[in-house]
Amino acid sequence: MSKVLTELATIIEQRKSADIEESYVASLHAKGLNKILEKVGEEATETILAAKEYESGAHSGESNLIGETADLWFHTMVMLSHLNLKPEQVLMELEKRFNISGLEEKASRQN
Repeated sequence: MSKVLTELATIIEQRKSADIEESYVASLHAKGLNKILEKVGEEATETILAAKEYESGAHSGESNLIGETADLWFHTMVMLSHLNLKPEQVLMELEKRFNISGLEEKASRQN
């Protein structure tokens, strides 16, 4: 896993139990899974809109898309943390798929 993702996962874990008045991550955990999922959904929507903006050639499109994708990844990592899952588990799943075509992988999930 990249150094940045590893460090971010560590910080998210450390902040899970921090003071909710001082930590955004702690405040999300305190509000529970539904609030975290709401944020993941919001960031996913914003990422989709930013991708459309980027494709249309908007001047700020690239930086906006990168920023929104970072927000989506961050909130997804908070979700995983809340559920006591690790980003490494997601990366291991992606790694397993390297030697399988997308169509084969999809078909294997339907069984």
